Amino acid sequence: GGFDGRNICNIGSCVSNAHIHGAAIKVATIFAGRNERANYDDIADYILSKVGACGVAWGAYSQKAASIATGFNRLGVPAVVQSHSVMYRRAFLGRTDKKEDWEIIDARDGSRVYCEPAPEHLLYVAETVEECMLMMAKLCFRPSDNSQGRMIKLTHYCDICMKYFGCMPPDWPIYVRHASDLPLKWKEDMMKELESKYGWEIDWKRKAILSGPIRKVDVSFDPTNIERKIRTKK
Repeated sequence: GGFDGRNICNIGSCVSNAHIHGAAIKVATIFAGRNERANYDDIADYILSKVGACGVAWGAYSQKAASIATGFNRLGVPAVVQSHSVMYRRAFLGRTDKKEDWEIIDARDGSRVYCEPAPEHLLYVAETVEECMLMMAKLCFRPSDNSQGRMIKLTHYCDICMKYFGCMPPDWPIYVRHASDLPLKWKEDMMKELESKYGWEIDWKRKAILSGPIRKVDVSFDPTNIERKIRTKK
């Protein structure tokens, strides 16, 4: 089969997992020009903030599978694991109710920006295949998404929730920064709901969102968790 984006790829047995790590690292080294020698934290920070990837460890959950999932986390890639993984008593879950946990550094000037929880978790235990697929789509959100990428990810997230659970995900508004982030087929209905249910201010003549989102879309936003990556401090 082809190694295409926007899809699930089964790369084979456990010994093939190095290919996934290598693909993620190549994004940081080739596209972003990051140095890969003695620079693990920088590579992992780039992947966590800018590469929309999510790993899955499903099936017989051995110690090897547990270590593979943790290896993904170490590199900045979220992972979804099956319910048998509770025997290892490990999960890395985010808390959306704690606003201070979702502040990220803007490498352009060192300012701290309150962002949407993207990704919300690093290691999530799913009870069913349907929950796993929904969480995979959710954990692909990143703070640096452009409008087209956010629209595609939000479309997948809502599509999967509608297909398997019969409703829209309750937290979809927190991933909306601009009207262009909204899925095309639900755009008008979503804008009506944002105005009536969540109190957002909508300009219906321009079909634009005036106020309400956690933050505005910024194509030059450079998120990081490492202070030494700050280029110019305010």
